[in-house]
Amino acid sequence: MLWLAAYLPDLSLDLLGRVSAPGSSLAVVEGRGGRRRLVAVNEGARSFGVRPGLSLPAAWALAPYLRVLERDRRSEEEAIRNIGSWAVQFTSFVSLMPACGLLLEVGGSLDLFGGIDALRGAVAVGLSGMGYRSVLAVAPTPGGAWLLARAGRPEVLVDQGRLRERLAPLPLACTELAAETRETLAGLGVLSLGDLLRLPRDGLGRRLGRDVLGLLDRALGTVPDPREPWVPPRTFSARLRLPGEAADAEELLFPLNRLILDLAGYLRAVAGAVERVTVVLEHARGPATCLDIGLAGPSRSAPHLQLLLRERVRQVLLPSPVEGLALKADRVVQLAGSSLDLFDATERSEEGWQQLVDRLRVRLGPEAVHGLSALPDHRPERAWCPRAGEGETAGPRPGRRPLWLLDAPRALETSEGRPRWGGALVLREGPERIEGGWWDGEDVARDYYVAESEAGERLWVYRDRSPPHGWFLHGLFG
Repeated sequence: MLWLAAYLPDLSLDLLGRVSAPGSSLAVVEGRGGRRRLVAVNEGARSFGVRPGLSLPAAWALAPYLRVLERDRRSEEEAIRNIGSWAVQFTSFVSLMPACGLLLEVGGSLDLFGGIDALRGAVAVGLSGMGYRSVLAVAPTPGGAWLLARAGRPEVLVDQGRLRERLAPLPLACTELAAETRETLAGLGVLSLGDLLRLPRDGLGRRLGRDVLGLLDRALGTVPDPREPWVPPRTFSARLRLPGEAADAEELLFPLNRLILDLAGYLRAVAGAVERVTVVLEHARGPATCLDIGLAGPSRSAPHLQLLLRERVRQVLLPSPVEGLALKADRVVQLAGSSLDLFDATERSEEGWQQLVDRLRVRLGPEAVHGLSALPDHRPERAWCPRAGEGETAGPRPGRRPLWLLDAPRALETSEGRPRWGGALVLREGPERIEGGWWDGEDVARDYYVAESEAGERLWVYRDRSPPHGWFLHGLFG
């Protein structure tokens, strides 16, 4: 087995940095009252000497214009789940490391991606494109890969025999040992995993408990280290808090684009598409605004979805400033019979008509753009109805029928029993006999023909079989 660990050291900051303006000084804090401390800072804040671990008053003393936001653990956990769903495109086994990363068992995927370097590069590019900084490490054990990534060592280690040697220099700070345990070990002069490995096992276990020994054994692969697999849900939800209140809809476009990238990655991984998405605008004051966007057909194209959301959001009059955004897709459609190209990050081009219809609906409103649906009625004037969504077939479709029907059949002149329209008509196809309507008292009995005029027009005409047996024009072919 071969494990790839993806550690996200600045997840809390990345979620905010995806929506913050470049060059701003930003920090994430956690705690209450006088115990509020910085857990993450961006490069703008670092330029003023601000570092994680500082108290908030000390940080403000260094950077008076520092923008501060509370840590949002719920959003972090949701982000990890969405990243885990996205990662199943690389392997069938993904395990989440709550709030900070994930593990991928990639031994069976190497041939599909052209080796570990290519696969690791694809994961790195994908995470970066979604706005996350990551440290990727590879090792024969999940614990070993995770320790390397946590220590900031983006190494690729495939030889288990060298695992002990490569883990030995790592500081205990990269482990998940309790802070009290690490302090106790530091008092004994134990600062690295190598120092820990040199201690007598029996004495170590008696003094610090079996957890320390278990950590070492799992990392080195001397005992099993089972991991819980992540199964992507059939729905998608992602949320972003804004670093400040947005009073203009234009300010929402950039963070929305980020959420769409998350959705597109998820859809690509699960071989799905969406026909409807919902954007929730969380206001600082008052109830949330929900924007439902329906599509003409299933899509997983990020550019297409971004275009639709841009059109829709620009039409919104915000009742009050927005402090957070959410994107939801409650129904994911499986794309039957389709396959994904593992080596090409670009999406399949959508049909031009679908993109046009979607854009018109968003711009003009769904009630202004209709499809056509067939009804189970043989009478042509009753066989179709407008449909707000995509058209569908629900009834019989005998013979050839034109797209354009007249509002009402128009009586034709006749000469020696033959129909005329600016001259004599030539009957090219037919007859197609249509009878029906007896159940509602508007029964018809007609023989339809495809006719051609002297000018070359193709017409749909019929002879009424009921008295007085006249000829009528009912439709025109394009």
